[in-house]
Amino acid sequence: MKQHLVEPGKTIKLAELDPQGTGKFKGGKEDGLKEIAKLNGELQELQELLYAEGKHKVLVVLQAMDTGGKDGAIRRVFDGVNPQGVKVASFKVPTAEEMAHDYLWRVHKVVPANGELVVFNRSHYEDVLVVRVHNYVPKDVWSKRYEQINEFEKLLAENGTTIVKFFLHISKDEQKERLQARLDDPSKHWKFSVGDLAERKLWDDYQAAYEDVLNKTSTKHAPWYVVPANRKWYRDLVISTVLVDTLKSLKMKYPAPKDDLSGVAIE
Repeated sequence: MKQHLVEPGKTIKLAELDPQGTGKFKGGKEDGLKEIAKLNGELQELQELLYAEGKHKVLVVLQAMDTGGKDGAIRRVFDGVNPQGVKVASFKVPTAEEMAHDYLWRVHKVVPANGELVVFNRSHYEDVLVVRVHNYVPKDVWSKRYEQINEFEKLLAENGTTIVKFFLHISKDEQKERLQARLDDPSKHWKFSVGDLAERKLWDDYQAAYEDVLNKTSTKHAPWYVVPANRKWYRDLVISTVLVDTLKSLKMKYPAPKDDLSGVAIE
């Protein structure tokens, strides 16, 4: 999946990346779903190993435009994993307590501990996305945050956290279809907000903000992947593949038993 990696130091343009594409994958949806099922089994085993060994920490960051598929990706990619070792942290409008601290305070509290895999559904990047687009703070404030975030992630990495970040890239037309589907289905009205339409009008501003995020904060220790996400199955395939490869690269082993079990007999 290196084709979707944002190479540190290189500049990408989102308009040049096809959200409908399937990269170099030669099969269609049916083949993709079979591969995802296989990867899900591998991910379950690797996550169990991560939890059992208790030495590594893994942070997964998911960012996307509204309807980009973060919730769906979490449901499908992590289906069947051990809930003891996997946590999901969502970042909404900051509380009064959070606003009284620096913007990374609420983030640092929920990063993974040894043996944990934590998924950020939105993240600290909101402070250079929505904050920037809506001018909640001056440019001379948010523009400094790219380097601050890089240093924060470097701190986590140097203390044993493996970080992988995914931007789920959908088209504006696809977002329209997904919003309309929510509006047409009463069971999905809870997911629809009139405010989503106001945010949609800022599409170009958000695309520019995301480009800066991807180009300024994809590093060797915390890389970004731009995931073509119009096709949900391909989105899940990319995320699953990268996560399985990432966990395999940790070279984990089950810990030795605390006691000598060679002569143990259960009657």
